[in-house]
Amino acid sequence: MKKLIAGLVAAVLPLAATAAYPDRPVKLIVPWAAGGDTDNIFRPFAPLLQKHLGGTVVIANIGGASGTKGAKEAKDSPADGYTLYAVHDYIHSTYWTGVADVNYTDFEPICMLSSTASVLTASPKTPWHSLKDLIADAKKRPGQITVGATLGSTSHFFPALIEKTAGVKFKYVSYEGLAPRMNAILGGHVDLTDSNLTQKGKVEAGQLKFLGIATEKRNPEMKDVPTLKEQGINVVYDVNRGLMAPKGTPAAILGKLESSCQAAAKEPEFAKAMKLQGTDVRYMERKQYVSWLKKNDRLNQDLAKDLGLLKR
Repeated sequence: MKKLIAGLVAAVLPLAATAAYPDRPVKLIVPWAAGGDTDNIFRPFAPLLQKHLGGTVVIANIGGASGTKGAKEAKDSPADGYTLYAVHDYIHSTYWTGVADVNYTDFEPICMLSSTASVLTASPKTPWHSLKDLIADAKKRPGQITVGATLGSTSHFFPALIEKTAGVKFKYVSYEGLAPRMNAILGGHVDLTDSNLTQKGKVEAGQLKFLGIATEKRNPEMKDVPTLKEQGINVVYDVNRGLMAPKGTPAAILGKLESSCQAAAKEPEFAKAMKLQGTDVRYMERKQYVSWLKKNDRLNQDLAKDLGLLKR
């Protein structure tokens, strides 16, 4: 009888905890500075998640070490559903390049939310009017054209793919996230960087130049920006963002987070906010996201090897 009662208590307690969850604020760690792309995507998502989760969601910007500082804090947090982690493809690239010792397998995936196409972006002080001009100049001056990037992250992999495909050599200058990279290129301190359609206004104002977008087809928001493929560089690249929780977070809590994320991602308000970020809503439920992450990790491992950046 005692064993039966103990078993019933053990079964009921998790259900009770889930029913009460969340009973205090949930911290959403964004491992980059405020004002960057990842922050700008999760900032409008947080109140929608809060609405469907039924509890307060607070964003904590914890930047540093190519996103690794925030990742480590998330990894080391209690697995109780009160710490969430905003992640993108850098979790794969920084691991395989040896920049970080944190891997996606250190977390419980919850859902994918969005996909943002990369755009090769140049300082207005550069002489190029097209990707063809850039490649021709790079071949004349190997290792002299500077690229602002977060080393080992997506902003490094994207231009490195162009570099490899075109048979040229760039010089990389390290910056911690998009905001400082944009300040550098706007000030003419670097020649190139990876950005996206959020910089459309600066391009129209003559503060930046878009040389090519890494999509299969031109984006209807900026039809005059050619794809890399149509300019002879067969590179398609985007940055995919999602939510994770510390390893060991109870399945019932993960389930509640997943259903809340799904409802939040369907909100018209979220789609509208993503359009302003040059981003597509790309919701993927937990099971599908787990499978996608495994495939993407292998792709990033192979890519790091192909680019000569593999350190593991």
